[in-house]
Amino acid sequence: MPPTKLKFGPADHGRPVTADELDDAEYVEGFSYEIIDGRFYVVPAASFYEQSLERWLRRKLERFGDDNPSVIGWVAAKSRVFVPGRPDLTVPEPDLAVYRENLDEIADGELNWADFRPLVVVEVLVENDPEKDLVRNVDLYLQVPSIAEYWILDGRESTAEPVLVARRRYRNRWALTEVTYGETYTTRTLPGFELLIDPRR
Repeated sequence: MPPTKLKFGPADHGRPVTADELDDAEYVEGFSYEIIDGRFYVVPAASFYEQSLERWLRRKLERFGDDNPSVIGWVAAKSRVFVPGRPDLTVPEPDLAVYRENLDEIADGELNWADFRPLVVVEVLVENDPEKDLVRNVDLYLQVPSIAEYWILDGRESTAEPVLVARRRYRNRWALTEVTYGETYTTRTLPGFELLIDPRR
């Protein structure tokens, strides 16, 4: 008789968990699961408004990557980022992650998210816990050497007119840039990429 699979849900928020327990576990749908310092962090899945902003930004990045594969090779939704140097397993899952390499060309059955290094990570903030994106992840993503920038697409005041909060790595800290609705964001991290902050365009 096969062993019973573990099933995790919102009641497991804060529960200690090991990497081995995750391999064959099942999850209650409608929630997002992360592992932070060896414990589950569970929040409701993204609302329609969060998904809409995420889709808009992902399409912008992917279209640019199609034309500029040496700049953006892959854009992943809900990838896993393994943070080194933590006392216990810490694996936040950004809403979007941008990779220089094309993961589709190098991925095989032996690889997993721990083998890849994101260049830019993005969180879309509308309704869920703002502390996670504005405080916790600011520190965690800085501990991942490959991450050059951490973006927050903030639609809390208006999903139709969001603000982009971009953090660029500067030595051992972040340099902060805020780009309001209607302005355009450019960065040397993604040469040639221009993002007009307007989800309707």
